[in-house]
Amino acid sequence: MHSARAVWVKIAALVVSLATLLPIGFIIDMGVRTGWPVLSTMLFRQRVAELLLNTVLLAAVTVPLCIVLAVAVAWLTERSDLAGARIWSALAVAPLAVPAFVHGYAWATVAPGLHGLPGAVMVSVIAYAAFLYLPVAATLRRLDPGLEEVAASLGHPPWRVFWRVVLPQLRVAICGGSLLIGLHLLAEYGLYGMIRFDTFTTAIIDQFQSAYNGPAANTLAGVLVLCCFGFLTLEAGLRGRERYARVGAGAARLPVRIRLGWLALPCLVGLVGLVVLTLGVPLVTLARWLLAGGIAVWRVDEIGSALAQTILYALLGGTAATVAAIPMAWLSVRAPGRLQRALEGCNYIVGALPGVVIALALVTITVRVALPLYQSVATLVFAYMLMFLPRAILSLRGSIAQAPVELEHIAGSLGRSPARAIWAVTMRLAAPGAAAGLALVALGITNELTATMMLAPNGTQTLATGFWAYTAELDYAAAAPYALIMILFSLPLVWLLHSQSRRMAGR
Repeated sequence: MHSARAVWVKIAALVVSLATLLPIGFIIDMGVRTGWPVLSTMLFRQRVAELLLNTVLLAAVTVPLCIVLAVAVAWLTERSDLAGARIWSALAVAPLAVPAFVHGYAWATVAPGLHGLPGAVMVSVIAYAAFLYLPVAATLRRLDPGLEEVAASLGHPPWRVFWRVVLPQLRVAICGGSLLIGLHLLAEYGLYGMIRFDTFTTAIIDQFQSAYNGPAANTLAGVLVLCCFGFLTLEAGLRGRERYARVGAGAARLPVRIRLGWLALPCLVGLVGLVVLTLGVPLVTLARWLLAGGIAVWRVDEIGSALAQTILYALLGGTAATVAAIPMAWLSVRAPGRLQRALEGCNYIVGALPGVVIALALVTITVRVALPLYQSVATLVFAYMLMFLPRAILSLRGSIAQAPVELEHIAGSLGRSPARAIWAVTMRLAAPGAAAGLALVALGITNELTATMMLAPNGTQTLATGFWAYTAELDYAAAAPYALIMILFSLPLVWLLHSQSRRMAGR
């Protein structure tokens, strides 16, 4: 029965993965058409080496800082006697509602001299650490405190219990969140464009916008794909194949919270500073520009239309990505192997590509093969699915891992077909993860910029494209309402993520 399930799920995953390979095929086709002599000339340049160094340093510094910050805040809110822990937990997740390019917009206003690698790392940690906090905190809530109590009874001090018992159980959450952050760093444009830090993505878009230099941009995109291969290989090796599900709820009690003592005040001060950086700076900056612009910047008809179109595309794209992620997430947990790794890698590689590369690939394909689909709703939703599929997979993978496979076997023994067993048992248990994945994808679509501008039907304007149009004209006051509404629109989705993670832990 398990073999029959695996075959059908592998077929579905293969179909999805082949669809995700379309942009990669575009890059390869462009490379073949350009020819190796021209490609080698463009590849082995000092500029490419500089971009590679910038990208590697950005990831190598940002991701570890995000891990340390996210784990520390998660431990304070979930395992210590910190005053107002639930409030701090909500505030730690709230930065997910602020688009990365709005962080860049805010810091470019507050500190115009902030640029280069230090500025990129600082703003990236502020913008993306919450992506790691959410899965780490959710995992801490679900851990069985009995394991820690046994370790403590053997004489291990609290720091050793955390290092040897708790931290290993956070590995999947840390690896998944780190991969998600790494993909964002590789594909982000607006944030680094605002603070003038060059990465492969900014260079690719500059090439297309300034000279429409397809071969040069395609070469840079190929190097970006290799960087993604490095991320995938590292994450797969660190994640391992250990099983983290259990039959039964484990301990029915909550873990004993550690007393902070004299460290309580410094921890509170640190959390206040973090909230000021992640929420205070962008919100105060928006308030400043809104006050400066007055009532004139609130173009109700224009903003209302942009909001309605943003909601529509967020729902369509989120649903498409979540449904497409189910086969791959199931395989990742139930039937890991070489084929699963290869198929999963296809999805993550495409997720790491800049939106402009995916958009240009789809423009080329639709113009050459399916002209009626050019600048259509279907093509734009398909692009969203390609770009944000990793978010849905990572969210579903953790939930499916927590659903015991024995329950699928029982359903099969009772006469359920493989598809019905997965849908009726596993997917019901994984529903919180599916909802979280849909919310994460919707968040990404709300903030997506480049692909929307290139693929949306004529006359389409989302909140993100409206915001960017005004910032490109240096009209920061007119852009402020769009940024504020993006944040307000994203807050319910962020709250859904937060509440679902707590509900999964029964708290």
